[in-house]
Amino acid sequence: MPNAISNTSPLLYLYRVGVLEWLQDIFGEVLVPEGVVEELREGRRLGFDAPNPEEYVWMRLVNPTSMPSEWLSLDLGPGELAAMALALENRECIVLLDDMLARKTAKAAGLYVWGTLKVLLEGKAQGLTSELSVLIDRLNNAGMWLSQDIRERILVLAGESAMRPSRPI
Repeated sequence: MPNAISNTSPLLYLYRVGVLEWLQDIFGEVLVPEGVVEELREGRRLGFDAPNPEEYVWMRLVNPTSMPSEWLSLDLGPGELAAMALALENRECIVLLDDMLARKTAKAAGLYVWGTLKVLLEGKAQGLTSELSVLIDRLNNAGMWLSQDIRERILVLAGESAMRPSRPI
């Protein structure tokens, strides 16, 4: 069972759709850098419904020891930068990112990247739910914008739709 390093948005979305605990079933441990904890803390301070990683015994707060200087010029938040830098130091971990620029940067650095949707697909594959369509609808209601094409491709991969996606995920 691999470990994961999470950025803010996967923790936030999984929490909001009620399946944050899946991470402890899918991964051995989830590492969370202080930048992510701070982003979630600020969200709660502003009145948003956000998890507190310090309340989950299966999450461990870990900070990277260094940051690639070339990443500092990118339009990425402190949580994304810290999660990717920590993943560079722990290459056996899967890094959880949703932002497209962060995902492309992490993949270019040779990191293994999953997003919130991949976590949901893996949860279904492991029998944590029998139906993803309800969770996909909840994700949309929680603020994650999904095109109809992406939604349909996820449901095809989950075996919940007979339609063929227009392109692979």
